[in-house]
Amino acid sequence: MKPTHFISKIQMAALVLMTNFAVVWANAQEKAADLKVDVDLDKGGSSGGWMSNPILWVALALIVILIVALAARGGGNSRA
Repeated sequence: MKPTHFISKIQMAALVLMTNFAVVWANAQEKAADLKVDVDLDKGGSSGGWMSNPILWVALALIVILIVALAARGGGNSRA
C-alpha cells in the first residue's frame, strides 16, 4: 500500500465529515425555535463587577498571548 493512498483516504474522510457537519449546521438554522427571551441589561451600579470591564479582557488576552509566545519559543536555548 502506498502512503499517499492512505493519506488521500484520510483526507476524503475528513472532507466527508466536514461536509456532513456543514449540512447538519445549515439544516439546524432552517427553523429557529420561537423563544421569548427577556434580556435585562442593567448598566447602572456594579452588578457586572470586574468581569464586565472590556479593558480587563483585552489585558488578560494579551497576557495569555505573551505566555503562549514565550512557551512556544522554548526558552531561547538554541544549540546548532
